Amino acid sequence: MRSPHAEDGAAVTALVAASAPLDRNSAYCNLLQCTDFAETCVVAERQGRVIGWVSAYRPPSAPDRIFVWQVAVDASARGEGLALRMLDALIARPAVAGATSLTTTITEGNAASWGLFGAFARRCNAELTKAPRFEREAHFGGAHDTEWEARIAPLPTH
Repeated sequence: MRSPHAEDGAAVTALVAASAPLDRNSAYCNLLQCTDFAETCVVAERQGRVIGWVSAYRPPSAPDRIFVWQVAVDASARGEGLALRMLDALIARPAVAGATSLTTTITEGNAASWGLFGAFARRCNAELTKAPRFEREAHFGGAHDTEWEARIAPLPTH
């Protein structure tokens, strides 16, 4: 596991596109994540091929948090605990030092993500709380399911 580089942008874009139900980002957005946010993103490789991706950042308005935007695991690596290991690698990064909580948003029907973040909360001996953050009608004009904010706290200190 390592920090991403600009050269990973195309592979990350392809991995996210193949990881329904994740929202697709533009290739440019993924390039920015791989460069400007490299210290808070994680790429997992196997034999030189990108098989895992976590995009995250420290919100300027809440520097005590790390916000996880997306987690993607290639079909060839599912069931191996890779997503949990990438989250472990993320919170061990110097750029995440001092964060006391991890937040993300998940749609109600995304059982895989709820399972992942529930397992991560247990692994951290932390509590997972849930509240609506972006609502279907108020924020998405009915075009996207409500995104629930999952908050895991407290994070272990490294």
